[in-house]
Amino acid sequence: MSEKKIIGRKRRASRLTRQAKKGAATTRADSGLSRRLQDLREQIDIVLPEVTARVAALEHFLLEKQLCTTDDLRRAREFVRMQEA
Repeated sequence: MSEKKIIGRKRRASRLTRQAKKGAATTRADSGLSRRLQDLREQIDIVLPEVTARVAALEHFLLEKQLCTTDDLRRAREFVRMQEA
């Protein structure tokens, strides 16, 4: 009878050890992914204002050269919003 208890204890201990190891590996993977996600966010925060400024400059240029009207630009923005949705 005592042998069964000892075997049961060993099995339980190994199960707990395996679960602890899986949790640690998952945490490491999550922290790596969150670090990469944070890096991407920072890159987007840097690039987005530049892209926005360039689009505004292009719109200004198109209006200045009378290649389109403000209504054309407004409709183009609406079209893009509909495509994103």
